[in-house]
Amino acid sequence: MHPPTLSHICRLLLLPLLFCLPSLLTAQDEEEAVPSRTLFMEALTAEPDRANEILQELAARGATEVRPLLEAWRAGGVYAYQGEPDTQPVYVTLETTAEQEPTGKTYLRSAATGDFIENAEGDAIVVEKSSLEPMFPSRRLRRNLLQVVDVIALGSPQAHERASAAIALGLKGESDYLKALEERRAVEENGAVQEALDEGIALSQLALAEREIKLQAVQRLDELNSIPALDRIRALQREATAEGSDWSADDIAVLNKAIASIEGYLKWVDFFGTAFRGLSAGAVLLVVALGLAITFGLMGVINMAHGEMIALGAYTVYFVQIGIIAVFGPTGKEWYFLAAIPTAFVVSAFAGLLLERGVIQFLYKRPLESLLATWGVSWILQQSFKLIFGAQNKNVESPTWLLGNMTFFDISFGYNRLFIILFAILILVGTWLLLTKTPLGLCIRAVMQNPQMAASMGISTSRTRMATFAFGSGLAGLAGAFLSQIGSVGSGLGQTYIVDSFMVVVAGGVGNLLGTLYTALGIGVVDNTLQPFLGPVMGKICVLFAIILFLQWKPGGLFPARSRALD
Repeated sequence: MHPPTLSHICRLLLLPLLFCLPSLLTAQDEEEAVPSRTLFMEALTAEPDRANEILQELAARGATEVRPLLEAWRAGGVYAYQGEPDTQPVYVTLETTAEQEPTGKTYLRSAATGDFIENAEGDAIVVEKSSLEPMFPSRRLRRNLLQVVDVIALGSPQAHERASAAIALGLKGESDYLKALEERRAVEENGAVQEALDEGIALSQLALAEREIKLQAVQRLDELNSIPALDRIRALQREATAEGSDWSADDIAVLNKAIASIEGYLKWVDFFGTAFRGLSAGAVLLVVALGLAITFGLMGVINMAHGEMIALGAYTVYFVQIGIIAVFGPTGKEWYFLAAIPTAFVVSAFAGLLLERGVIQFLYKRPLESLLATWGVSWILQQSFKLIFGAQNKNVESPTWLLGNMTFFDISFGYNRLFIILFAILILVGTWLLLTKTPLGLCIRAVMQNPQMAASMGISTSRTRMATFAFGSGLAGLAGAFLSQIGSVGSGLGQTYIVDSFMVVVAGGVGNLLGTLYTALGIGVVDNTLQPFLGPVMGKICVLFAIILFLQWKPGGLFPARSRALD
């Protein structure tokens, strides 16, 4: 028998390890596979020490999917729901609609799954808030929760969340956060997030570091055009120039240069931010004015009830929201607006059709009488809205995909404003195509320019006028649908925009869609530019005064056109 060699000994030692390796890998996979939501549920009922261990693990993971739950737990927003007697409680968060607020009732969303709690029929359960027991963490745990919620976003898979968290932690100026930022900077690969982490680290150093490092941080913040650092650098400047200070002239020059550079950058950010807000306000005005450009610009009817068509569209969205949520539960909130947009158009168009058949058709070529009649209709509709919906405004909840904003070079672009701008362009193009590229548009233009000649060619002038007025009213309903996403809905909603809309149509050129576009955007931008300096009332007065002067110079508007209103 040969004596065992070194190779045999190694094989004998590795053999047990080979048998154990699959089980070790499986155990590691199982450990990594524990969902963060499961860990949160364990922390919710664990002893304080174990709960703190779990919180640290969630922070190390960057488990942003449970961050809202951690925030809710810290604020006392997680509740124990006892569905049936002698059963384990279910831990839930609340989701309350605007209609439920006055009643004290709410939907329940399971903390374990994120789904709504449903009854046997599959309907979302509604309970009284007072029947639920809140899960309050201890004071020490609440403090740790705050830190974990702050740090956890640094590990988010979303780059913009990591960048926002880096700057937010830097502004806190705490040594623990500075250490977390430096650790994250060492492993971060995204360039934009790296810059945000540099900014966060430099902001922390302004509060924590020695003078030399502070000056280096100021120079780095100057390079990054850090707007959040401006007040901190100004504070350093005051400290450096105070009586008895030992800061050198070169140090003060570094601070002055950084302040001047960031202030210059801030002016550009304000300029483009104002321009975007002006464009979004102009887009709202454009959608409102398009309907008026049809009824007033093409048909020559001064419809004082146009504002109430806007309010009718907004109330339609409110009704659709309530109906869909009642049928499909709170999940319907995500897509109800897509169904509300065409519904608002149809409802307002039908109301406009009734108004044209009931009142307007008897008053063509009689502008003063049509003005007084539609003014009366306007008052009747306003009082009807108050009787049906009450004097208080109604809040319409926006879908989550319309909430929030995107930031580009420190300029915030709200999703709802971007949606309105894009949809206003779509409506403008659709209206232009309808009027210029379709047989209906040809009939409309023929009837508006010469109704007798159009009638002799076999065109039904009565039906064409009816369809045109209904289309213009439908566009007003679309405007109301969009306005419901940026403010509350009330009986006077349309009156806020009716004067500006008439000014847009008149100043742009009666019946000219291109003039309506230019004038709406121009008024929106100028109004938003003047308001920060003159206030909202004086800014509006200046805009209206400028329009009056413009009309004195060009009575036909920006693009004067011949139409029946001018004949």
